Amino acid sequence: MEMIPKVRKAVFPAAGLGTRFLPATKAQPKEMLPVVDKPLIQYGVEEALDSGVPNIIIITGRNKSSIEDHFDVSFELENVLESKHKDHLLSVVRKISDMINVSYVRQKEALGLGHAVLRARELIGPEPFAVVLADDVIEAKRPCLRQLIDVHDFFGASVVALMEVPREAVSAYGVVDAEPVEHNGACDKLFRIRSLVEKPNPQDAPSNLAIIGRYVLTPEIFQSIDSIEAGAGGEIQLTDALRHLLRNGPIYGLLFEGTRYDAGDKLGFLKATVEFALGRDDLGGPFREYLKSLEL
Repeated sequence: MEMIPKVRKAVFPAAGLGTRFLPATKAQPKEMLPVVDKPLIQYGVEEALDSGVPNIIIITGRNKSSIEDHFDVSFELENVLESKHKDHLLSVVRKISDMINVSYVRQKEALGLGHAVLRARELIGPEPFAVVLADDVIEAKRPCLRQLIDVHDFFGASVVALMEVPREAVSAYGVVDAEPVEHNGACDKLFRIRSLVEKPNPQDAPSNLAIIGRYVLTPEIFQSIDSIEAGAGGEIQLTDALRHLLRNGPIYGLLFEGTRYDAGDKLGFLKATVEFALGRDDLGGPFREYLKSLEL
């Protein structure tokens, strides 16, 4: 029996302009906006690490150097914290630079998610890999990415994360036409995908199962990205590449267990900030009392 190769690398597309958060993103990357006290992208990187994926490839563009600085060693800051005996903060800072092996690839133009993934081709090579969109912050007992990797390790095929969304909201997502597959004794979590549609009209959508920002992909996806035409706005859509990939083999979708926050949206970002703060041992109590005191 042929061994299924392990997922060892995760791609983080981070070259977008972040226009929904202007003016905050005029001079800093959207991925560095903090939810409480941690940048968006760090939540995704920690999820990858907790899922057993230590090699991180970040696709960057202009004005993204603060991402590289964040995951690099900061000698001056560490020296100041050490001299002031701020050992807890020192360990927090060191953990960031110690936790991953990180590489950076520039995407000169933001030409879509498919194009961003294609930029990682040389660093990925002929092996499966994950794609993590930092906009989607996911709180889960078992990391969402790990849940997908477990499915990949069983079937040896590409897997996407799925979430049920209200029918009227489907036009904001890639949506799947899929049939349930029995797996691990359950038949309502895993689906075999028949087709994918990018941002359909609600009346035309094949289901209310939306793809969200976690993928485990086989290396054949690169050939599929090469094979498709640019779509709306001249962008190369990953959904179109996945539809092409379906011609050559199965793709699965998993209704993951956990809570997803759309932190690429202002309201979703605020919700994530409030709920993560409430869950903190150091902030939760006082913050909850403050919220109760507001005349809402």
